[in-house]
Amino acid sequence: MNLSGAFEGLIAGAGGHLIFGCDYNPEQWPEDVWADDMVLMREAGVNLVSVGIFAWSLLEPRDGVFEFGWLDRVVDLLHANGIRVDLATATAAIPAWLSIAHPEVQPVDIEGRTMWQGSRQNWCASSPVYRERSLRLVQQIAEHFAGHPALAMWHISNEYACHNARCYCDNSAIEFRKWLQRKYGDISALNKAWGTTFWSQHYEEFDHIQPPRISSAWLNPTQQLDYARFSSDIMLEQFRAERDVVKAVTPDIPVTTNVMVAAFGGLDYWAWAPEMDIVSNDHYLELDTPAPHIELAMSADMTRGLAGGAPWFLMEHSTSAVNWQPRNIAKQPGEMRRNTLQHIARGADAACFFQWRASLAGAEKFHSAMVPHVGTDSDIWREVVQLGGHVRAMSELVGSIVRNDVAFIFDYHARWATDMHVHPSSAVRYMDQTLAYYTGFWRLGIGVDFARPASDLSRYRLVVVPTLYLASDAIVESLKSYVRGGGHVVITYFSGITDVDDHVIPGGYPGAFRDILGVRTTQFFPLAAEQSVSLSDHSVGTLWTEDVHPEGAETIAHYVDGPLPGVPAITRNMYMAGVAWYVATRLDDDGLERLLSHVARDAQIKAAVETTAGVEIVRRHGAGGASWLFVLNHTDSPANVATAGVDVLTGLTHADPFVIAPRGVAVIREGAA
Repeated sequence: MNLSGAFEGLIAGAGGHLIFGCDYNPEQWPEDVWADDMVLMREAGVNLVSVGIFAWSLLEPRDGVFEFGWLDRVVDLLHANGIRVDLATATAAIPAWLSIAHPEVQPVDIEGRTMWQGSRQNWCASSPVYRERSLRLVQQIAEHFAGHPALAMWHISNEYACHNARCYCDNSAIEFRKWLQRKYGDISALNKAWGTTFWSQHYEEFDHIQPPRISSAWLNPTQQLDYARFSSDIMLEQFRAERDVVKAVTPDIPVTTNVMVAAFGGLDYWAWAPEMDIVSNDHYLELDTPAPHIELAMSADMTRGLAGGAPWFLMEHSTSAVNWQPRNIAKQPGEMRRNTLQHIARGADAACFFQWRASLAGAEKFHSAMVPHVGTDSDIWREVVQLGGHVRAMSELVGSIVRNDVAFIFDYHARWATDMHVHPSSAVRYMDQTLAYYTGFWRLGIGVDFARPASDLSRYRLVVVPTLYLASDAIVESLKSYVRGGGHVVITYFSGITDVDDHVIPGGYPGAFRDILGVRTTQFFPLAAEQSVSLSDHSVGTLWTEDVHPEGAETIAHYVDGPLPGVPAITRNMYMAGVAWYVATRLDDDGLERLLSHVARDAQIKAAVETTAGVEIVRRHGAGGASWLFVLNHTDSPANVATAGVDVLTGLTHADPFVIAPRGVAVIREGAA
């Protein structure tokens, strides 16, 4: 098995099975419902639940008065029914008494408005009062439940920074100044980094610096970037503080917190992941994307990247519709199962839902659950029970891993910087090209990893660098070393433009990557909203063009029309032993897929298994040559798949090729398990 020691213990405690469970909020229900819950959880195959996530006001109903009786009964009942507990520290939402006694703990937005009591994440990570009261609660919970046989894992807070990623209060200002002093040492270094000679922003003292609150015009970009970095760090400091409390009391119990790796960019999860024993992610379908199941796959691959390629924990996803999108579309029959198997295919050894029972009151009462409002006489419940059986049947996959030849560089600092204002085009967004290129590889059936910036890339045949606007010296050197050693790299427009302080690299764009790309751009020519350009390879470009001058690179395609007819749009450069491609426009889907097919052939990369468009194929590798092929049909038509073996889900043996049913799933054991 390729499990961390922490995950290995978690799996062992579940009898060697994959984890299948949910958020469980029994405090919302009369106690006579709890016994029914246990019967149904056993029927569904639930073996772990998260408890107490939003229970602070019940666990500490008055300042310093703790009441654990109801939670004791819940945890004891779960243990008696063979269900283990991921116990939360309950710090995700403060109780009313704390907000009344200490209103300064509540976050303040960029316009100076206090975010008042009545929701969740209604606290500021810089507040010393919040820190003290939250750690007091965590200490009480840890000491009370230490040694309980049901305790399998600690769930620190919940979805950090989902609603309070940036606070602009006076406490935050104080902590920001401390953070800046630690980073820069002296004020002259800060002035240089922030470019404060512009617009009379020079500082003589750190005490003169404020958070980047709303102002009369555009704010200093480097100040905003540093505030994003500070905000991630202060949240991480809170996580570490809570983690250290529970670790001091229960050193052998693993710790996690649920991140939101693709949809949410407020935290630098590369810095967070090493602080967890187990990496866990929450994912909900992004229905405003052209293909939500592809965005799901990307999120799963990104989470596996955070876990260093090891198995990871899916803490939350939904059985059907959520409650917070403009139109909350219900999942079609079988979609829940396909979604779950996509996550498991891409490395999850745990699949859990929000939540067990659909709430009857509150802001999430229309969020789907394992037990819907209508009860067990429902399609959702029947699918949940079927899925629980599938997850148990896949236990032989525990600890197996995914291997790919393609890596994407993903950098949260570049994401923050790219998405700020006063750029050549506000339509250039960091995640746009990440998802577009990921989608291209998905359609080609080629798997992708996500790599930490400046990491060792030598094991990959191809590296993709989408919209890396801000490029550190370490990232640049890592990519140069990779290409010098024979690697292939694809870099998109608006990459390598600035250094880590968001200062433009002079001499022509893309400054940091000019030499490996063999090109120099003299001027950007962004396109109007409805404008497009034709390329000589019959692709279509939108959003962006630039005046590219080859300096050693060969032109693969040029603009036929638009502002730059005849100018290179796609180039290829031999750099030492490697190859560097540059794409200077936003390609249409077909054009991008053709390009990536060319690039993949150039780098000698093939799909895992050739199959029909819309059929997702992912392979997990186990010890001793064992492997399993996940086949997920996202189309309304049957499809042939060129593989043979036993379907772990049904026990049926399939010959090569076998037919996957419309919207069907299969997990084919290819070698010995």
